[in-house]
Amino acid sequence: MAGKREENPAGSSNNLRGDVLRVLGVLKVATVEQIQRIAAPHLSYRNTDKLTPSKRKQARTASHTGALSDLRKHGLAENGGQIPGGDRLRNLTPMGLKAAARELGRPVGEMGDPARGAGRTGASHSMVVNEAVLALLRPKPDLAQLASEPADVRAAAQATVDAPAGLGTIASYVTEVALPATGTWSNPGGGGAQADIVITVSEDGVPLLFVEIDNCFESAQVLAAKFDKYMRFCQRKVKDVDGKERPMRRTRWWMPDGRHSDRPHPPLLLVFNRIGPRNRNTVIAQLAELTEWHWKGTWYEGGTHMYDGKLPIVVTGMKQLKEHGPAGAVFRRFGRPYNQTLLEAIGNPRREAYDARKQAEYEAREREYKEQLHRAAEQKRAEREARRPVCAGCGARFTDERWKAIEPAGWDAPRETHPHLCDDCKQRAITAERQAQQPAPEYQGQDQAVPEQKAGGGTWLSRFRS
Repeated sequence: MAGKREENPAGSSNNLRGDVLRVLGVLKVATVEQIQRIAAPHLSYRNTDKLTPSKRKQARTASHTGALSDLRKHGLAENGGQIPGGDRLRNLTPMGLKAAARELGRPVGEMGDPARGAGRTGASHSMVVNEAVLALLRPKPDLAQLASEPADVRAAAQATVDAPAGLGTIASYVTEVALPATGTWSNPGGGGAQADIVITVSEDGVPLLFVEIDNCFESAQVLAAKFDKYMRFCQRKVKDVDGKERPMRRTRWWMPDGRHSDRPHPPLLLVFNRIGPRNRNTVIAQLAELTEWHWKGTWYEGGTHMYDGKLPIVVTGMKQLKEHGPAGAVFRRFGRPYNQTLLEAIGNPRREAYDARKQAEYEAREREYKEQLHRAAEQKRAEREARRPVCAGCGARFTDERWKAIEPAGWDAPRETHPHLCDDCKQRAITAERQAQQPAPEYQGQDQAVPEQKAGGGTWLSRFRS
């Protein structure tokens, strides 16, 4: 135990250190509380008996604080300044990023750069990005870890568990991702975008989603210029390892092929955080007009639209995102006059409903056609059964083989001798005919001749006697 204590003086476990590496590997820079809320959300429901909020926070973050201390001893993590509220920021070193890559199962080249120096200015933008990740992720507490807590605490945790789920796990997220319009992934050139968050959760219906955070400081024109960069990246094609040209995003992320003739680019979610002086609604209206050629679809039959080669743009507010999460109807897609859930907003539900109706109509026609064929076949079988011959001997209906045997055949085929009899009756008739044609036995003829000879002999003898 002494050796282990010297190795990890704060006494943290491998699991705790792994949790910290995974979270910081994604967020780059975060507070201990943010790490705890993602890695161990059940701890947020403990220590409710502490008298002050600061003591409650200290108690629920103590385990991860110890894990960070041990990681710092091994040169994997470091302190990165403070946020205005006084919480200390933590980030990984280059060696820590490599360790985090192993924990996340990612290539080291996809981990990005260490966030050294981000906390010197308070890392305000990074903190908002982290809160957006938490709002989209919506971690669920482990109720088994709260079995000994008071009933009201368990009830609060149960309400969180019962609420709509978020998207994926922390491993489904990447932050500060360069999207090169020129250059390479590892050495991007000019003209590309940098996504604040990239989400890949195919099992939840989100194969690839870019997220941009705006603190209401930038104008619509500045945001529109960012969207131009996203569009340039989405349109970029490169040669893959097999020598075939593909969209550059497909060399890093998997995406389904999409509907035939309707393959939009990955959607972009813009989250407005009301910190700056600009009016969000005004910016949204201007931005939708400036970027119309990026997102506007083509009208299609049935009142639906196709978005082949377009960039779906969805907007929401940070407050609404935190309160309702991805399952809330708080997302507005450019070109649509109503709010939707995130999955509906990034998808094409009207087109899907139209396709579903068409598919249902096609399946109904197929079923009717098959039923018609079935009815026609049944009628044909009934008519055939009505024509099936009946044996003149026993009254049984002919089998298919017997019926086929009495049908007219070619000129060289032998003529059927008993066309009105079934197989059994035919065999009995043939047997009877053969017996009738056989000659009488010889001993019967001799028995009939003897009396004549006796009669003749008697006359001769009588004559002799006389």
